Amino acid sequence: MSGIALIDYGAGNLTSVRKGFAAAGADLYSPAAPIDLARARGIVVPGVGHFSATSVLGVPWRLAIQQQVQSGIPLLGICLGMQWLFEGSEEAPDVPGLGLVAGRCRRINAVRPLKVPHVGWNALSRSGPSELLHDVDDGAHVYFTHAYAAPVTEECTAATTHGERFAAVVETGRVFGVQFHPEKSSDAGLCILRNFVRVVQS
Repeated sequence: MSGIALIDYGAGNLTSVRKGFAAAGADLYSPAAPIDLARARGIVVPGVGHFSATSVLGVPWRLAIQQQVQSGIPLLGICLGMQWLFEGSEEAPDVPGLGLVAGRCRRINAVRPLKVPHVGWNALSRSGPSELLHDVDDGAHVYFTHAYAAPVTEECTAATTHGERFAAVVETGRVFGVQFHPEKSSDAGLCILRNFVRVVQS
């Protein structure tokens, strides 16, 4: 299927995300301007690195994405893209998040021998019903790479622990976020991408 918009704001490995979705049976397009979201059947916001990178997604982009979400278009945030779904991050206090999920992201509190950034495979601990995790086993391992994380709130459907517990998957309505990289997470990640494509198709 086509019609899933992959937001390119210079903060993500779009090639691997495209490959992951291609394996899940979807073709992505990158909108050049906010108006190009009008034809989107789904939206994906990827991202790695510093939260300040999201400042490129200024008011026109924010309004266009929010309008699409309000009209029922599914939205998936990946890694930094998930953090952007929240109100903001201590990493860049002056840069607002999209505010679709309450709370702010903060640096992971881990002590030696654990290291920050949190890089590598870690297990998902399910904490509620999840469309995104349909057919994904509780305890499935996925690939993380990040130093900041979102709090465990009522929108959290799976968490993980690296020195402390934090949100790994969030869902509210048709808004979804994953702190890890499903496109790099083997069979579990592919299942998650397929589940998002199924939501888009429904």
